[in-house]
Amino acid sequence: MNIGKLIEDRTSSDIISVNVEQKVRDAVGLLASRRIGALPVMEGGRVAGIFSERDVIYRLAEEGQSCLDRPVGAVMTSPAITTDRQTDILDALDLMTKRRIRHLPVIDGEAMCGFISIGDLVKARLDEIQHEAEAMREYIQTA
Repeated sequence: MNIGKLIEDRTSSDIISVNVEQKVRDAVGLLASRRIGALPVMEGGRVAGIFSERDVIYRLAEEGQSCLDRPVGAVMTSPAITTDRQTDILDALDLMTKRRIRHLPVIDGEAMCGFISIGDLVKARLDEIQHEAEAMREYIQTA
């Protein structure tokens, strides 16, 4: 299965994002209210970076509360590591594991068409394994 199949039922309007100019305080509020771990950071219609819980923790440890009044663009992880619709789920999992990241923007040309988490990929893979196991049980029973 590829990323395109995983996000086929999602629309780009489902993606929650922030702009590089927004305050860290506002982005933290969005993470908390939506119970999510990261946001794509947009600038001029393109993904400029990723803002995650880790970014907040590292900045709070370095700067204290003053970081909350900085723009997200100053504290985000950039450049964003991205993927595309054709990427196989196992390849995306491998990329996320090697790069020690938990979120990937899905890019189609210049535009972001999805935003996936490692949880999305693990769930898709488990569903695939369960489907294969079911097919195998069915085959064995009819053989």
